[in-house]
Amino acid sequence: MKDLSIPYDDRVIVGMGNSDDAGVYRLTDDIALIQTLDFFTPIVDDPYTFGRIAVVNGLSDVYAMGGEPLTAMNIVAFPVSKFSLDILTKILEGGLSVLKEAGVQLLGGHSVEDDELKYGVSVTGTVRPERVLRNRGLLNGDAIVLTKPLGTGIIGTVLKGGAVESAEYDVFVETMVTLNAAAGRVMRGYEVHACTDVTGFGLMGHLSEMLAGDKLRVSVDTARLPLLPGAAMYASMGMIPAGLYRNQDYVGALCETAEGVRRELSDLVFDPQTSGGLLIALPAAKADGLVDDLVRTGLTHARVIARVETHDRPSLVLE
Repeated sequence: MKDLSIPYDDRVIVGMGNSDDAGVYRLTDDIALIQTLDFFTPIVDDPYTFGRIAVVNGLSDVYAMGGEPLTAMNIVAFPVSKFSLDILTKILEGGLSVLKEAGVQLLGGHSVEDDELKYGVSVTGTVRPERVLRNRGLLNGDAIVLTKPLGTGIIGTVLKGGAVESAEYDVFVETMVTLNAAAGRVMRGYEVHACTDVTGFGLMGHLSEMLAGDKLRVSVDTARLPLLPGAAMYASMGMIPAGLYRNQDYVGALCETAEGVRRELSDLVFDPQTSGGLLIALPAAKADGLVDDLVRTGLTHARVIARVETHDRPSLVLE
């Protein structure tokens, strides 16, 4: 992508050069379009649940940018020689159920035959241009709030071996099918400096994007991290997805780990997430109020997990 010559357009608010969650294009002084797409292979066996997870994940970028999703298009890669069309129908029904919940209109989609099943959505939303939230903009004195628990990558890895307890599985699915809509709406009532959602790069990967090379230190309180049931135990047993190690390699030069931090926690912060929560940076004095409001909407895992301070270089610290 870096070799592509993209024409300049002053109506582009957030484009390809920004490494942000979605693209944003100004239509008028009052309206900007948010556009995003995402699709992936199944993380669970049940096709209806997979459809739900994929669409919740796809809508998340719009909420992270401060907007509201309006329309969606299905993206399907389907191995017709391996699965019946009933499977595809259930996936699409699961996805549609989430779109209805979110008040998003399905306009159509596109499918191709492929050796591996994949599903997701492209999404269009709107936001006022002056209200666009970026994944950078941290300020000295900020606190960072996380709205969902970590551990979907590790639980998903264990699930492939059939070793996940039913109660662990239920929470694993519930967190992934929970829309970030409520979190997005609650945070609009606050002075948010930066926001992103936690997905494949893991917590530390997305915090590094929020740092954006600024001379700041983000100190993560590992004791306050919300975790899925079983995630820490499985991490301590070495049940680690390959993507976690890639994330460590990607971010490692920025990271320091204080003495006494448990190994499983220093692994979990790199765990690649599916349909993760929002990371919201705002003045520390307002952070507890935001958490209280999030909890009142049902987001009971919301926590203040980190603080931001001036530093001589960009730095991520696990405490």
